[in-house]
Amino acid sequence: MSDRAANSRDRQQVNERQEWTDRLATDRLGQFGIGVVLALLVLAALGPVVSPYDPVEQDLSNRLESPSLSHPFGTDQLGRDVLTRLVHGARFSLGIAVAVTTVRLIMGTAVGLVAGYAGGWIDEALMRLVDILLAFPGIVLALVIAGILGPSLVNVMLALAVVGWASYARLVRSSVLSLREREFVSAARLLGRSRAHIAIRHLLPNVVAPVVVLATLDIGSVILGTAGLSFLGLGAQPPTPEWGTMLASGRSYLRQAWWLVNAPGLCIMLTVLGFNLLGDSLREMLSPTQTAQMEEL
Repeated sequence: MSDRAANSRDRQQVNERQEWTDRLATDRLGQFGIGVVLALLVLAALGPVVSPYDPVEQDLSNRLESPSLSHPFGTDQLGRDVLTRLVHGARFSLGIAVAVTTVRLIMGTAVGLVAGYAGGWIDEALMRLVDILLAFPGIVLALVIAGILGPSLVNVMLALAVVGWASYARLVRSSVLSLREREFVSAARLLGRSRAHIAIRHLLPNVVAPVVVLATLDIGSVILGTAGLSFLGLGAQPPTPEWGTMLASGRSYLRQAWWLVNAPGLCIMLTVLGFNLLGDSLREMLSPTQTAQMEEL
């Protein structure tokens, strides 16, 4: 019976993978999102290695050159190659987005698990804290925190991490509430398993899928938030090649050097669009219940 059950589970997993593959094969927007994300990863990993230019070294003799074969995206007001700075900026943007999203995911998942499984006054206290955070626009609260802490990338990362974990907590809690009375959880209780064991071994694996989708969508918003705060002077400081900082320094030359603003703006737009399309594609592969939970956020 155990071999038969194992074979049945294996066949089910194969069918699920085949179903996901078939859906992805017909999802053109999802394919575009995956392509954008993969291209960005390759560019961030290999671009700085093969680039012949330094992202911060000044060359005033070549300042404000228009796009050409030697400088595909032109040069900035200090003669630095814009494409090189964009490639290095991709490392900053992706690194910050992944770090901030990871912190949000860990904090939110932990709070959601505890609130959903413990219930009672613990659930009430944690969820009221979540409600308070969700009552404020995230970017405005991050702006206040970053303004108090002072301009730096570390402070921007801290501000964005603090204001973004509440959505994960609410999503995980709603999933745990629907799972904690299921048969496999009741069986674990009857076997004398501890609460920590049940939460980690039985509940946590069942909330991974919607959390991963939310994290994928969240990466785009973190990149946008980081660029926005840097544009306002609260994030990366010159000469750091960060996309928001490049936008801020290029706006004074918009009439005579349009590429200084258009190039980083296009990178931000494509990156956020790519992660959003990838997240939407992953969400469509989830069960209707998980999709409904995601749409409530």
